[in-house]
Amino acid sequence: MPNPVVILLLTVVVLAAAIALIVFAVRAAQRPRNALVGGGVGPELVERILELKASGQFDQAVFLVRGETGMSHRAAARFVRRLKPPAA
Repeated sequence: MPNPVVILLLTVVVLAAAIALIVFAVRAAQRPRNALVGGGVGPELVERILELKASGQFDQAVFLVRGETGMSHRAAARFVRRLKPPAA
């Protein structure tokens, strides 16, 4: 005959794992942290970002990207860092 304490503990562990998976799934289904809000980055925004970056105003360029796209600070900084002026 199985020990009732062991059965109870296993039930609690399985239930906790199921709840954790449900919470994870709900969080993953929400809007991703770095998803673009409002249509993304247009050519006018890229031009403004490049102007700010060229004038040494990196932080203002990052804040502009964050405000216009909804990106996280890390993603916006990475985006600004990688943005290069068009080759002429």
